[in-house]
Amino acid sequence: MTFTLNYLGKTREFEKKVRLLDLIEGDPKAYVCARVNNRVRELTYEVYYDANVEFLTVKDNDATKIYEASLRYLIAMVFHRLYPDVNIRFCYNVSRSVFIQILDKNFKIDSKVVKAVDDEARKIVSEDLTFNRFIVTKEEAKEIYTERKLYDKLDILPYRPEKTVHLYDCNGYLNYMFSHMVPSSGYLKEFKLRLYAPGILLQYPRAETGGTIPPFADAPTFGRTLKEAHKWAIITGADTVAGINQRITEDGEIEFLNVCEARHNRMLSDLGARIEDDISNIRLICVAGPSSSGKTTFANRLRIELLSRGIKPVRISIDDYYLPKSQVPVDEDGKPDLESIEALDIDLFNQNMLDLISGDEVQLPKFDFKLGKRVPGRVLRVGENEPIIIEGIHALNDRLTTLIPKHQKFKIYIAPSAQINLDNHNPISLTDLRLLRRIVRDYKFRNASAEETIGMWPSVRRGEFTWIYDTQEGADYVYNSMLSYELCVMKKYALPLLSKIEKDSEYFPVAERLIRMLKYFLDMPDEWVPCNSLLREFIGGSCYADV
Repeated sequence: MTFTLNYLGKTREFEKKVRLLDLIEGDPKAYVCARVNNRVRELTYEVYYDANVEFLTVKDNDATKIYEASLRYLIAMVFHRLYPDVNIRFCYNVSRSVFIQILDKNFKIDSKVVKAVDDEARKIVSEDLTFNRFIVTKEEAKEIYTERKLYDKLDILPYRPEKTVHLYDCNGYLNYMFSHMVPSSGYLKEFKLRLYAPGILLQYPRAETGGTIPPFADAPTFGRTLKEAHKWAIITGADTVAGINQRITEDGEIEFLNVCEARHNRMLSDLGARIEDDISNIRLICVAGPSSSGKTTFANRLRIELLSRGIKPVRISIDDYYLPKSQVPVDEDGKPDLESIEALDIDLFNQNMLDLISGDEVQLPKFDFKLGKRVPGRVLRVGENEPIIIEGIHALNDRLTTLIPKHQKFKIYIAPSAQINLDNHNPISLTDLRLLRRIVRDYKFRNASAEETIGMWPSVRRGEFTWIYDTQEGADYVYNSMLSYELCVMKKYALPLLSKIEKDSEYFPVAERLIRMLKYFLDMPDEWVPCNSLLREFIGGSCYADV
């Protein structure tokens, strides 16, 4: 029986199954993987049915993730060769890179180590060694991990629902990156290693920068936030999925949940104290962060925290300052770009904030989304002990508040900053965490399918890179909105939505990746989640729903 393949502008019939690699004319290393009927496949995959084949490069997000996972495999292999007794851990870090953490305290990283690792990695790349994929039973995997003292992989193994385990072999080195891989080490020519004490940063090509390695940009505030998140995760045993599952099993759901919520309460108390100490100067409290960070619930909880200190904040929505639809700029797809600061009436917002802070009475606008324009809103005057809370993606952008003196503004950046790994070599993506939050929330409150949310996510991400991430470094306070138990709760909401996405959907690769991560978490009921928890903003049941 023959089958037809559409690929690289060709349509051909085949009688025998064919490897994707064998369809490529020219240099196969120009590609990382392929979508076969919208399902991501390794280049070594053999096709035997009618299919549309799209070859992907590092300009594509799906390919970038595979390239990055393959690089982690390569670097882990290098350390195994050069420093076999040294354990390393990968985690996502500043400048869109991967941080290589040394887990052995007696081993110090210096420029000589970085050069040795770089030289060995490039040597392996030049040798173009094959990454051979094979399958073993869970019992066989247990024996392999035990023999090689891969205890972090042993810890996660009991939570794998499948009866088999995938492994990759390269000249006797075995590892599994919970991801597809490139066919061989020769595909991994583009990377940079940088000493970033006390570890190493691994930079790699990114889809959002056109398949190039972005210029290094240090972000000390973000770095400190990640360091604090990791420290807290270690203290509570929540730095790995297995650790989280063990806390739930051994300490109980309620205790672990309350430990996580207590951390949020403590941060709010610390934040409230800082604002109270300088309340004679602070007139504007600005709250911003990327999508699905929990800004709305946080702003409500911050208001309550300040009220408990005798401070009476007033909330003003930046969304009420949208320009009429006809004046909103368009994005690269020709659609209204509501993520752009140019979609807001910057001059009016500046003037309103200045007048309020000066003690004047102001007629605020109210944006009517049905009419697509502003209408008159409430009349407001604020007192000396009534700071204004503004919340939105542009709240930390000084263009929005140029008329307000710097010392009168207190800037808060909020985002979930998780430092959770499946095992030492496989970190969980912060972006995937936020995407899961948004999928659950959009279905709950907007009746939007997971496909709709995934479909608009690239546009959301473009807006974040353009308008949000750089503002973190100017923040007075960074609030980590991650709750270590939340994926255990969201699992029951997210999995059914993701499972509805058909295998031939263009969004299936994303759904498959998210399912692959979620399946390792234990289920946890949501009945004990407090009504004021930030998580309630996404799963429902928030006491702030009508505020």
